[in-house]
Amino acid sequence: MKRETKQPFDPKLFLAKIGEGRSLADYKQNQKVFSQGDRADAVFYIQKGQVKLTVVSRNGKEAVIAILGVESPFFGEGCLAGQSIRMATATTMSESSIMRIKKAAMVRVLHDEPTFSELFLHHILFRSIRIEEDLVDQLFNSSEKRLARVLLMLANFGKEGTAELVIPQISQETLAEIIGTTRSRVSFFMNRFRKLGFIHYNGGLQVHRSLLNVVLHD
Repeated sequence: MKRETKQPFDPKLFLAKIGEGRSLADYKQNQKVFSQGDRADAVFYIQKGQVKLTVVSRNGKEAVIAILGVESPFFGEGCLAGQSIRMATATTMSESSIMRIKKAAMVRVLHDEPTFSELFLHHILFRSIRIEEDLVDQLFNSSEKRLARVLLMLANFGKEGTAELVIPQISQETLAEIIGTTRSRVSFFMNRFRKLGFIHYNGGLQVHRSLLNVVLHD
């Protein structure tokens, strides 16, 4: 009698299908995944779409602290480090499919499957580097350069494949929150980028590689 051979663990398959401790949900644009102050008891994985993380201060001021997508798909991982409540609000920026992995299931797979641990660590380190870059950007670059960098990132500039359309309905208010300036300044820069041919509107916002000149120019 042949002994059944155990199939090797596939992290991508684990994150693609529902199972014990894992559920999949589809979200509309501008739908909350969780809110600041909610109980933190799961990690989320973006299969499709984009999510923004925002924080509201005690005096009611809101700031966008991250925009996540398939290149940086995990969020809500603070529960693994002892956070009992959500420190930010997660809201979809487009139609999205998001996997919810209960904390216990996430801890178990991180402990039992080295290939998954490696994948998770890679994405967490990638986001940590992005946060450091964002901080440097905020401290040393002008709001015009910060806006150009955000648009290039949203268009997946520098990633494999060609640049994509930026989220069709991203608002100038959201862009202003991301780069820490006013909507009127964003409108001024966007109009200038358009006149210079760096961006154009065609069923969405198309970003051209030439916009990189704004980031590199001193």
